[in-house]
Amino acid sequence: MKRMPMIGAAIACASLISSPLAADDHTATTPPEIPGVSTKPLSAEDLVTVPRLGGPTVTPYGRYAVYSVTETDAETYDRAGQHYLLDLAQPGAQPVALDLGLDAYSLTFGPDNFLYFLSFEHTDNEAEERARVWRVALEGNGNVTGPIPVADIPGTDIAGFKLAPSGDKIALWSEVSRDCQRFGCEGDGTAHLPGPGNGRLYEGDGGFFRHWDQWSTPGTYNRVFVFGMENGETIGAGVPVDGLDPTTGVRGNTPTMPVGGGEDIAWAPDGSGVYFVARQAGKTEPFSTDTDIYYSDLSGSAPRELTAANEAVDTAPMPSPDGKYLAYLAMARPGYESDRLVVQLRDVATGETRALTQDVDLSFGSISWSTDGRHLLATAADVLDTPVFRIDPRTGDTTKLDLIAGNEAHIGNLVNLPGDRLLFTRDSIGLPNELYLSTGFKQARPLTDVATSLMGEKASTVTTRFSFAGAEGDTVWGQITRLEEQEGPIPAILYIHGGPQGSFADRWSSRWNPRVLASQGYAVISVDFHGSTGYGQAFTDAINRDWGGKPLVDLQKGLAAALELDPQIDGDRACAMGASYGGYMVNWIAGKWPDRFDCLVQHDGLFDMRSFYYSTEELWFPRWDFGGSYSEARETYERWNPVNHVDKWQTPMLVITGEKDFRVPYSQGLQSFTALQEREIPSQLLVFPDENHWVLGAKNSLQWHETVFGWLDRHLKSGEAAE
Repeated sequence: MKRMPMIGAAIACASLISSPLAADDHTATTPPEIPGVSTKPLSAEDLVTVPRLGGPTVTPYGRYAVYSVTETDAETYDRAGQHYLLDLAQPGAQPVALDLGLDAYSLTFGPDNFLYFLSFEHTDNEAEERARVWRVALEGNGNVTGPIPVADIPGTDIAGFKLAPSGDKIALWSEVSRDCQRFGCEGDGTAHLPGPGNGRLYEGDGGFFRHWDQWSTPGTYNRVFVFGMENGETIGAGVPVDGLDPTTGVRGNTPTMPVGGGEDIAWAPDGSGVYFVARQAGKTEPFSTDTDIYYSDLSGSAPRELTAANEAVDTAPMPSPDGKYLAYLAMARPGYESDRLVVQLRDVATGETRALTQDVDLSFGSISWSTDGRHLLATAADVLDTPVFRIDPRTGDTTKLDLIAGNEAHIGNLVNLPGDRLLFTRDSIGLPNELYLSTGFKQARPLTDVATSLMGEKASTVTTRFSFAGAEGDTVWGQITRLEEQEGPIPAILYIHGGPQGSFADRWSSRWNPRVLASQGYAVISVDFHGSTGYGQAFTDAINRDWGGKPLVDLQKGLAAALELDPQIDGDRACAMGASYGGYMVNWIAGKWPDRFDCLVQHDGLFDMRSFYYSTEELWFPRWDFGGSYSEARETYERWNPVNHVDKWQTPMLVITGEKDFRVPYSQGLQSFTALQEREIPSQLLVFPDENHWVLGAKNSLQWHETVFGWLDRHLKSGEAAE
């Protein structure tokens, strides 16, 4: 399972054509009145403002957990974190709100039982604003002593940190020039700005010149420095884990770009060294998926590369509790970001490595050790669910755990606790994240009610899973989400996921959310077409060089199967919508299935494969999926190029894009909108100046949903004529 879908599996959304809404000029859209539905449906504003639970951190012996909840003000749409302490030893214990004295984020307990965190604020109002590490002492009743400064580096924001299990060291990371031997130097991030104007200057052999949503800063990377600690404060100048000498050390980002985090960094259990993930920067980086795992002995010398033999992805290092073994995840095929992630086990002393799950046709995500080192716990997509698997490190035997009554849905944020206890979050299409605790790897009990009761006040939806014979007779899965009480006929929405190696699985999303769309009075039909994840690697690979082939057949057959399964769905009133690859498919449908839908919604979709290839950034992706560069595989790119079928476009389309999207540059959306205008097809264009491939801002998200709902209502709701 890849960490960042190239063409975004859980792809984000966008907002209105105008500027973002001001807090004082917006009136929330009234939820629709739907015949037969007695309870108020979930609205776009509900989705945007529902509290969001983050992952927990736990005291060393597993007694107390602290978790954060992001809350959104319903008037201003400002977001802030609230933090809670929970006693895991007391069934039914109520969470205690914490006042940490500063606006805190990235909370984690240290081996000394202090709670550490980052904050841009300071207890001294006159202090310069920058990110520092702080700590507080907590009592079981929620009393807080502190905050006390831990790490404050003049002139440099601390982007993240990880404490050594030994308690005498801390790893800090930030954007630092590779030539800088300390944690921050004057001139970091300015090598591409020679002046006297503000132009950016890039060399042809420099690799990425922009990535995801940022212009690159040549020579400056995410770098990790290890500092000693005494009495809870950093001491010394810090030692770079990538090596003091840039000519012999590693030159690349740790955490990896664009979305890597603390999972790319792991301490040896005795605090003697650091394992970390990096991909060598330079001219080959845009073409390479070769991330490697390195080990630094903290001497300042060049780190040791542990996975040099594998030119594909190596990631997620996780040392065993006794330090004798290193578990990690690896792919086998260079250049393929969606290859199967296999759990590897390396003997630290000898270097011998075994592929533990080579014979298990699952692509694993996060991995962790049980506290006694007897098991590995890992998650993997498996037919619409993301359950937890227990892996025997001696034999590789893999067992799926049954932790939730009914469907496992989506489980994440695993924390192993003493006594075979497992703390985790669980979400589904129907409900956002809540915290659960399992004992003995048996079915878990819920610990929190952050959003469940709030969701219970809204009209209930029901999600029905179904399967059918898709392209080439293969079994394909899909889901129908609709209001439980709604009576037909119900207009249909075909929901098309991105990736394309992704899934519209049974999980909550703050962006593409089937429940909120169904709550507007629609039946939301999603199909995990060939290329989707969770059905074995051969099924995922099947989309290679076949973007518009089997997936379109699956969508056509899946829509027909859903209509046959639920006769209350009105197939004569239907729209299709998708983002990223899903947006590509909407453009493809516009020319290859032009008379089926009443309207289309296309977000960040690929329109012209040639111009896409020459303007995207992670070039390994199209090179793998289309069999080479555009000049090498022109015939394949053009075979599946939506622009070649514009002459058949006739369906009204809403186009959405973000100006900071460097993955599918916003010019792709402009091109598709130009085609619609030229053909005089009813259309709208919604452009977000400050969003990337995803729509993340609260006001922008609200605007995106209200624009989409308005477009669908115009074309599908009875009594309203389509344009």
